[in-house]
Amino acid sequence: MAVATDREYGLFIAGESVEPASGEIRELIEPATGEPLAKAALGGEADVDRAVEAARTALDGEWGKTPGTERARLLHALADAILANRAELAELETRNVGKAISSVKAELHGVVENFRYYASAIATIGGRSNPIGGSLLFYSLKEPVGVAAQIVPWNYPLLMSTWKLAPALAAGCSVVLKPDPQTPLSALRLAELATEVGFPAGVVNVVPGDGPTTGAYLVRHPGVDKVAFTGSTKTGGEIMRLASDPVKRVTLELGGKSPNLVFADADLASAIPSSAWAIFYAAGQSCEARSRLLVEKSLYDEVVSKMGEYAEAIRVGDPLAAETQMGSLISSGHRDRVHGFVERGTSEGAEVVAGGALPDGPGAFYPPTVVAATNDLEIAQEVVFGPVVTVIPFEDEIDAIRLANDVRYGLMATVWTQDPARGHRIAARIKSGTVGINMPYTAFPGIPFGGYKQSGFGRELALESLDLYLETKSVVVSTGARPINPFAL
Repeated sequence: MAVATDREYGLFIAGESVEPASGEIRELIEPATGEPLAKAALGGEADVDRAVEAARTALDGEWGKTPGTERARLLHALADAILANRAELAELETRNVGKAISSVKAELHGVVENFRYYASAIATIGGRSNPIGGSLLFYSLKEPVGVAAQIVPWNYPLLMSTWKLAPALAAGCSVVLKPDPQTPLSALRLAELATEVGFPAGVVNVVPGDGPTTGAYLVRHPGVDKVAFTGSTKTGGEIMRLASDPVKRVTLELGGKSPNLVFADADLASAIPSSAWAIFYAAGQSCEARSRLLVEKSLYDEVVSKMGEYAEAIRVGDPLAAETQMGSLISSGHRDRVHGFVERGTSEGAEVVAGGALPDGPGAFYPPTVVAATNDLEIAQEVVFGPVVTVIPFEDEIDAIRLANDVRYGLMATVWTQDPARGHRIAARIKSGTVGINMPYTAFPGIPFGGYKQSGFGRELALESLDLYLETKSVVVSTGARPINPFAL
């Protein structure tokens, strides 16, 4: 089933597609062409109320009684359904986001593996018991935290939905998922598939809507027990404030300005193409993009030159074409924002080595851009969220660590060196949730993913995620024969 441009995509509540209470429909634009793609419902407060009620009803009913073995079977069934519909999902995601279809197909593999990982992880959910002396017995129980509100961004709508849905469903929670209103299509289709494979109505609800209205209402909704958010640091701070009254559990995966350190002994045959991939994958619209390339001074000119050559060789174009390596940005407005960073950078003294010019023609395209800069410039400190890498020189290992940590964020880092001891030393000192040593790929099911500093808190993709959706209840039992009389009366 291809994208139906004449279809109106509804909200997904209580197991079916429904119209929004307001009747508001938004036209979606295909980023790579600038042409209309489809029409999708825009949810509001009344729709959030309906979705939360459906989620609570499911949790208090059939879903709340579903054993772990059945939840595992359903997660595997959903993974199978995604595989069976992968061509449709790949086209939906590519046309809605503008990302190269080759990249989306790789992400779909991760989507499937993530559901399978958490299906298996259900076997780890359980309490413990400890002898505490005398005639007392202690044991603990693990229970779902309740209804989870999950807010996902426009850059990875399907993958991020999976990162959040899989552990929540494994834990036995029900979910209200809010994708960005620009990119709701794959999340809506995922909810349909979940219902088709047997998840009870109301377990997975999808309400696309604007952040300041629908998102804010969802976060502060009294029927929501847990909030998980991926997006900007600014919005994450606002979500923390909204979730504080009434107090809710919150997980935040926020922005990054991640360093990529290249030492003089690095294998450039691997470091250059990997460093290019780490920033230009998904057109740089990734929270973990390694957008700050820190290079030892003796190697700096060579790396700048080779990165520029590599950037110019990347095939940018129609995201549905198999040969395309980088598609468009999400919108022309976002492209203008990215270009503004480059223009301000050059006015502050940065040098554009490759790219950096607005292309002619339709679509929100922007070329892979390499900028020689210093660490104090705006373009080296702020989240550009586009295919722009700043190349910054460093003197030695101490200077490299200082520069790597000299940002507000701490999500991801990569180190290139042939000295294993140095790699481990630096990994220990960089303030980052994940560090790759001679390895650009770091997001796999089973490896905790999350940030230090203003990149958020909590971990996804691993067993740690399950605890985010579970309550621990302690039970203490007296097994003695004598009655308990604390006041001795």
